[in-house]
Amino acid sequence: MDHPTPASTTNDRPLQAGPTPPGGAGAPDAASAPAPTIRLADLVSALSAALDVTEGQPQGHSARTCLIAMQIASELHLSVEEHSALFYASQLKDLGCSSNAARIANLFGGDDRGIKRDFKTVDWARLGESIKYTTRHAFGSGTMIEKIGRAARIGAAGPAAGREMISIRCERGAAISRLFGVPEATSEAIYALDEHWDGRGHPHGTRREAIPLLARVLGLAQTLEVFVAAHGVGAGMDMLRRRRGHWFDPTIADVALRLENQTNFWSGVYTADPFAALVDLEPPEKRLLADDARIDDIAIGFAQVVDAKSPWTRRHSEGVEELAVGIARHQGLPAAEVRQVRRAALLHDVGKLGVSNTILDKPGKLDDAEFREMRQHAAFTHQILGRVRGLGDLSEVAAGHHEKLDGTGYHRGLVGDAIHPHSRILAVADMYEAMTAERPYRATMPREKVLSILEAEARTAVCGGAVEGLRGHLDRHGFEPSTWSAEPEPAAAPRPRIAA
Repeated sequence: MDHPTPASTTNDRPLQAGPTPPGGAGAPDAASAPAPTIRLADLVSALSAALDVTEGQPQGHSARTCLIAMQIASELHLSVEEHSALFYASQLKDLGCSSNAARIANLFGGDDRGIKRDFKTVDWARLGESIKYTTRHAFGSGTMIEKIGRAARIGAAGPAAGREMISIRCERGAAISRLFGVPEATSEAIYALDEHWDGRGHPHGTRREAIPLLARVLGLAQTLEVFVAAHGVGAGMDMLRRRRGHWFDPTIADVALRLENQTNFWSGVYTADPFAALVDLEPPEKRLLADDARIDDIAIGFAQVVDAKSPWTRRHSEGVEELAVGIARHQGLPAAEVRQVRRAALLHDVGKLGVSNTILDKPGKLDDAEFREMRQHAAFTHQILGRVRGLGDLSEVAAGHHEKLDGTGYHRGLVGDAIHPHSRILAVADMYEAMTAERPYRATMPREKVLSILEAEARTAVCGGAVEGLRGHLDRHGFEPSTWSAEPEPAAAPRPRIAA
């Protein structure tokens, strides 16, 4: 497939170094726009933490990448429009990362998060580094026969498999970013993130100035952050010197190298809360605002990111949304509450981005340690969504979908009325969707069997009114259970939804 030609004309213009703060005359005045619910930056920065962990990075990786990238952008005298696009690209760069997680876990037979974490440190042009990486992950665990089998699979797949997985990630990430209403240059930077200056990157082997300028900045900033976080500023700068003119644009690398002895800058990057440090980085002239429609689109986009992580959950979040909205409408909830239920349903499993695919896709029963890790996804959902100001009780509702009325649920073990009414709706919708869908350890279950299970649970664990609402919705609208697929749903193509 031909890759898109960047619409911007800035890609091949000469770079000029010189500190320039974001800003410019003639930029639109954000104050003249209608008052929004929240700043888009608040929502994006909170959700970026989920992308960090699915890539095996510490929380704050994307935020720190943004701090580094924006400093380089200022040194390069980039325009306010470029600052704005780079600000969002830095935080949304890993939107497509979940789409190859299952394939990576299956190919290497291990934890996709660790495999991805180490991938970012390897210089694939160096044969020794490539062999060391492959050997470490192919022979990490299991019997000798299993290790040999993994090595054989990796060898048979060859470099083409790596190109394919990066291509999937780049294409999907760029497509989902367009749901968010960010500048097109943001999506272009995400698409070309893994291209290298010498043409040996992916997905297309684009070279030199043909790589979008913002992708060149972002690719360097991302790699530098990984090295500095793991080994310190000195190691990061040594990496830049080795890869200058190879992975990275020499001009951009030289600007980044000048940051080596700026201790105040690095102290700011590695502050206790890098998300707070982002607040003032978005150019005020280009500050983007999130109204209800945009928030809904972002929830749809992140639901697609979550569902793409496992082939067994390819439409789970959208299915839970459809059922939860149906229950809410059957109960006669007002439109504003139905909208909140919808968003919570779409985002309820965002914490699963931090769970290994060796657990999500396991064909048998989880052991105690695996189940403890799986249960943590609800707490992680609560933590991520709790960072977003202005969305009311969304985090509490979304994270409460595994709570049970008798206190035997998780992650907080709430009892009875302590469980948010909307969480009770989500719990029933989530259980129905999960039980009627295929799973690696069982086939689908028929509608009436699932409803009988839920009705029995309604005596002690789940909300009887929500179960009644579910039956009413199914009688009127039906429901198509999701099935296993090796391919994630196409980005920006959600299941048709019932209007609030």
